[in-house]
Amino acid sequence: QVQLVESGGGLVQAGGSLRLSCAASGRTFSFSWYAAGWFRQAPGKAREFVACISWSGGRIYYADSVKGRFTISRDNAENTVSLEMNSLKPEDTAVYYCAAARTTGLPTAPGDFRSWGQGTQVTVSS
Repeated sequence: QVQLVESGGGLVQAGGSLRLSCAASGRTFSFSWYAAGWFRQAPGKAREFVACISWSGGRIYYADSVKGRFTISRDNAENTVSLEMNSLKPEDTAVYYCAAARTTGLPTAPGDFRSWGQGTQVTVSS
């Protein structure tokens, strides 16, 4: 089991930028065993896929709603995965969660991920 801790959320005006980070740890653990993803959940809505990155970083997939504005990246040496968010919109307001799945694939469904962080709030004001 891998433990995940997100950071970097906050309040930003529309059009602004934020960078989220997620630090992974575990007892006997190599972050390169895991695909990593970001999800978000707004009040009263279901958890929504944002982006995912394969174990090597060689494959990446984005939700259409964030494509061209968000960038996911990872550093396996530092056991971190990041989400750079630009041109933020009020509809991006949500709690953002980091997740990890031990797979060589590129998962996108919440049920594909076994490990989750506690979430970090992102609020975009208009």
